[in-house]
Amino acid sequence: MVTIEPAHLVGTGGAIGALCRHYLGSAVDVEGFPLGTLTVNIVGSFVLGLVTFAGLGSDLLLFVGTGACGSFTTFSSFSFDTVHLWESGDRLKAGLNATGNLAGALAAIGLAWGVVAVAGL
Repeated sequence: MVTIEPAHLVGTGGAIGALCRHYLGSAVDVEGFPLGTLTVNIVGSFVLGLVTFAGLGSDLLLFVGTGACGSFTTFSSFSFDTVHLWESGDRLKAGLNATGNLAGALAAIGLAWGVVAVAGL
């Protein structure tokens, strides 16, 4: 059996997650609202929920959860975008961004839990 160092699992997953974040975020982003950041945070929360609730093992959790989802999702960009919208006078968009990220991520995790429960994983 081949043993892979945890740092390699996290690093490889991180590289994949960062590339996916770039491409997905760029594909859906719109002018004036950080839709790309919102999208990756919701999708990443769903994927992390699936891996965690399915109990797929510590190596997969390191690779997908810590590595890929860790670099795919972004709390710092979400925070920056929200403050930037607020300071530029777009207070409604700032509130929608903050609410959308939190409610969307929580809903995605709930959906992942439901998928795992229904699938019997």
